[in-house]
Amino acid sequence: MLTGNKGEWSEVYTLLKILGDKKLYAGDSKLNKLKELIFPIIKVLRDESDGTFEFSYDNNLIVVKNQENENKIPINEFQQQAYFLLNKLQGKTKRTFAVPEIEEFLNKFDSKTIKAKSTVKSDIRIVIHDQRTGTTPELGFSIKSQLGGSSTLLNASQTTNFVYEIVNLNLDNNQIQDLNNLNTRNKIQKRVKEIKSSNGIFKFYKLENSIFYNNLVLVDSVLPQIMSEIILDFYSSKRSKLEDLVSHIIDKNPLKFDLQNNHPFYNYKIKRFLTDVALGMMPSKPWKGELDSTGGYLIVKNDGEILCYHIYNRNEFEDYLFYNTKLETASSSRHQFGTIYQQNDKLLFKLNLQIRFL
Repeated sequence: MLTGNKGEWSEVYTLLKILGDKKLYAGDSKLNKLKELIFPIIKVLRDESDGTFEFSYDNNLIVVKNQENENKIPINEFQQQAYFLLNKLQGKTKRTFAVPEIEEFLNKFDSKTIKAKSTVKSDIRIVIHDQRTGTTPELGFSIKSQLGGSSTLLNASQTTNFVYEIVNLNLDNNQIQDLNNLNTRNKIQKRVKEIKSSNGIFKFYKLENSIFYNNLVLVDSVLPQIMSEIILDFYSSKRSKLEDLVSHIIDKNPLKFDLQNNHPFYNYKIKRFLTDVALGMMPSKPWKGELDSTGGYLIVKNDGEILCYHIYNRNEFEDYLFYNTKLETASSSRHQFGTIYQQNDKLLFKLNLQIRFL
């Protein structure tokens, strides 16, 4: 029997729903449907462990092909199964669960899994008709579901640690130990606050990992400095939404950009960073700037509506990432950050970067 969590079953829901709808709607930065931006679906491709399934249309039938068989199933069955599965997903609270009725339907066309093949970067590929250009591009998507827990855009690791030098402050070993032993619920923020209240100043020193540093520089030469300011503000305030953190950095303008003509220096650079992360950049691997086959996201909203964000519509995609992400504190013990340490007569302190969808 097939079992999965809400995120995994959302992949099946997405397949059933978009095939039943026969079209995709683009979304704006606030997860609203752009009714004027519709992409009629010509074909859907899903890679499973046993091969690729191709779904196309023949009037009111959906033609399902794999390596060995071809099946024709009425489109209204996909619509009914999508509605049924949505109700299950909205009501389920267990971590993993089975949906025998949906498994029975998938067996009609020999599908044996609820997740796309793990070695394939796209969860689903869709051939659309672009009414503006008359072309029929194949677009790859990663599926992000609001029906389960919010997913991460950039996962924390030691690679995503930013290192700061603490200047204007002299501490002996006992004082360092006292600060490192502060163990409240928001202990990292508490330690940062105590250091600042003692007139200590956090000065960006380096990234723990040179590959991630160079990846950031490749996107923009001053991006490491900008991100260091944003991360420090996150651990120094109650701000966590990326748009709020960036807004505060704009007011401070720590890099002294010429803002008199309202050039969006900070927004622009952060959006480029988020887009590259979404489209393949990983902190531990050298980034070549080559986008992988996942060119965008399909967002499954809580009400079951599915919105399309794709590099194909770059502005909407960048705005979605910018307005729907936040920074959060990962495990400081696992990723080894948040304590004062001494190195080469310097007082150093690491802060970690993790980005999650709202």
